[in-house]
Amino acid sequence: MDPPSMWRATTVQACGLWPFAAGSGAPMTGVPLGQHLYTGATVCGDPMSWFTRAHYISNPSMFMLGMPGLGKSTLVNRMLIGLAATGVVPLVLGDLKPDYADTVRALGGQVISIGRGVGGVNVLDPGAMGAAARKIGGEAGRVLSAETHGRVLNMVAALVTIVRDRAMDDHEQSVLSAALHHLRERTPPGRAPLLPDLVRVIAEGPERVRAVTLDRGEETRYRDAVDPLHRSLLGILDGPLGDTFASETSTRIDLGSPAVCMDISRIGEADTQLTAAAMLAAWSDGLGTVAASHALADAGLTPRRWFFTVLDELWRPLRAASGIVDRIDALTRLNRTLGLGDAKITHTLKDAEALGTDADRVKARGFVERAGMVVCAGLPRQEMEELGHIVGLSRREIELVSSWSSPPGWAAQGDREEPPGRGRFLIKVGGRPGIPIQVAITDTERHLHDTNKRWAANKPADGSRHVGFSE
Repeated sequence: MDPPSMWRATTVQACGLWPFAAGSGAPMTGVPLGQHLYTGATVCGDPMSWFTRAHYISNPSMFMLGMPGLGKSTLVNRMLIGLAATGVVPLVLGDLKPDYADTVRALGGQVISIGRGVGGVNVLDPGAMGAAARKIGGEAGRVLSAETHGRVLNMVAALVTIVRDRAMDDHEQSVLSAALHHLRERTPPGRAPLLPDLVRVIAEGPERVRAVTLDRGEETRYRDAVDPLHRSLLGILDGPLGDTFASETSTRIDLGSPAVCMDISRIGEADTQLTAAAMLAAWSDGLGTVAASHALADAGLTPRRWFFTVLDELWRPLRAASGIVDRIDALTRLNRTLGLGDAKITHTLKDAEALGTDADRVKARGFVERAGMVVCAGLPRQEMEELGHIVGLSRREIELVSSWSSPPGWAAQGDREEPPGRGRFLIKVGGRPGIPIQVAITDTERHLHDTNKRWAANKPADGSRHVGFSE
């Protein structure tokens, strides 16, 4: 017997077909992602909606794994577009390719470039947090100002750590903190201090800075205490980081922008120091903007806004500097408190194994365990077996996702053959059965997110046909 015909419709359209109408078991809260692979039902979802509205997950985070070229960033781009339509502000804090800049521009947001010759960040600039502290005033403003000082201190310490390839000593952090306090008090209102100003303060040695060095009035003791830090700061100014971090911020994040992308794609693959510093600066600036927005909302000065951060190609920032693991680790634990959701994307669980220290490897493995939802694109069988120990995958789910990592067939027209797993994902939430979906992108999305632009055939200006190797 042939199976009965099946149609899909809304409850308003199909109510008269009772008792032959059946409800969909697929979640319908959130951004429309695609169709259920077996039932054809529409599947909606994103970490923010499933946390705030559907209450499917306990924290607004997503971890996505999959082989390259299967559409991971395309799916996240769709989430950005859908969430932006609901008022959530997408924040891409360090776009490495870039994969999201065109989408953010289309949403009317800011694209801020960081790199030599294209844009820089003044790490001493209190940014949005400083402006919010002045606007709020009173005790709340003082608390926010103190938090701003801590954020600037941590950022300068991170730059010193990157240059030295080891952490700062505790007494050096005291010297740095005292110097930043002194610098802030003597800098005229409306002007942000710069790294050369900080170097000048340490060279001059005002009483407030000397007090934490225990120099007891001896110039030699003071110089012995501050010279290593002084040399490291000079190394930042005259080294590979100076061009990007020693001058005024080229473009500040606009608190009212509907989306923000910090584009660091101009930085070379091998320039690990600048990549790490740019990533840390982007995260510091972006999360400072989130804190400022919430502080203003708490004071009743602006409407409450939610934020959604994206960290694509997670393996690269993780290997760039140890401090980034700590920042992402803190984010995965505090995202509910900070008022922002996040999506982390990488290729394999083994990315965590390549980190330099055992402590960093343990922290990175915890990202998957704490994720509210886990999304798998095509992965090798062994990878799925390991992932199954963390998120609880059935044998059928392992077989399904493993089949998506198979290569395409030897078609005669190779340009039309796609990998079997392209656009297919399995969504896992806790111990629930996984939801397999097929994502079909629109022409607009395809235009906004084409990661193969540089593989497009040349089109000569005279309109003649390009001759390639296949002809």
